[in-house]
Amino acid sequence: MQPKVNIMHLPVYQPGKPIEDVKRELGLDEVIKLASNENPIGYSPKARAAMLDEIDHLHIYPDGASVDLTAVLASKLGVESNQIIFGTGSSDIILMICRAYLTAADETIMADETFSQYKHNCEVENTNIIEVPLKDGKHDLNAMLAAVTERTKVLWICNPNNPTGTIIGREELEAFLAKLPKHVLVVLDEAYGEYVTDPNFPNGITLIDRYPNIVVLRTFSKVYGLAANRIGYGVGEASVIRTINQVREPFNTGRLAQVAAKASLQDDEFLARSQASNTAGLNYLHAQFDRLGLQYFKGHGNFIMVDVRTPSMQIFDLLLRKGIIVRAGWKHYPNAIRVSVGTAEQNEKFIQALEEVLIELAVLQ
Repeated sequence: MQPKVNIMHLPVYQPGKPIEDVKRELGLDEVIKLASNENPIGYSPKARAAMLDEIDHLHIYPDGASVDLTAVLASKLGVESNQIIFGTGSSDIILMICRAYLTAADETIMADETFSQYKHNCEVENTNIIEVPLKDGKHDLNAMLAAVTERTKVLWICNPNNPTGTIIGREELEAFLAKLPKHVLVVLDEAYGEYVTDPNFPNGITLIDRYPNIVVLRTFSKVYGLAANRIGYGVGEASVIRTINQVREPFNTGRLAQVAAKASLQDDEFLARSQASNTAGLNYLHAQFDRLGLQYFKGHGNFIMVDVRTPSMQIFDLLLRKGIIVRAGWKHYPNAIRVSVGTAEQNEKFIQALEEVLIELAVLQ
């Protein structure tokens, strides 16, 4: 049997190394995972109660249209219900967008160091991919605009960008959108948007009325802590969402995910606590990197990319042996690691381990 030729070279997505694997392989009792940008304080107690109430209905298919959840989210966002689509995480929406819009005759534009699933799904559709280098860790919108042609179908902006954590400001984004040809669909991925405290950060959903060629992606995996439930959503102009819906698989979000997401939207206290914990963690890590003399991109999500001045996979391995899991191996940032914000205790243990490793390697004196 012969698969599609254009997928033969594609790597399988590699998530952060699992805690139990590290414990077993290295004989460690304690392992701290700061690799997958998860919420270290968990998820809403209201979401837990909602899932327990729903647990006896697992033999019944979920609502394929997520009607109740859609109504709550639409009210919260100030949009119409027909402007929202749900998926098994926002990565599922990425897959659907590629499936709905891209062919081998089309072009798509993205940054050269950004969320890997944009490129992966575009490659599955055999679309011509144009990667534009980041500029100081940020999307270079002028260069991306210059790369647009008549064949350009979809342009991807991750804001904050994963893995660098940088953001595009409101004025810069709106100036870009005003110049962009209207035949180009802009996917504005705001998976980490709820964490951002910078007042210049744009809320993409407020731009849809003026720029109907935008689709905004968000997720319940990050600030809401529902990573295991795999539920995210897209918001856009109604006709765009209808097009994406045409390729959505039936029952693509589960009953527990739907009720947990709905309850999470109604728990402002948990949201505020998650945001406050993350801001405190970012401030601590920024200060510690300053103390150690390490360069980094200021984090706006729940992670930071820091230059450790030595091949990052070596640092990854040495930290792993101390029970700390981070992410490393970035093509254009070979000496950088990406570390998720943990609890205060986890952040302190990470800094202690990192400092020990850098001294051991004579990176620090």
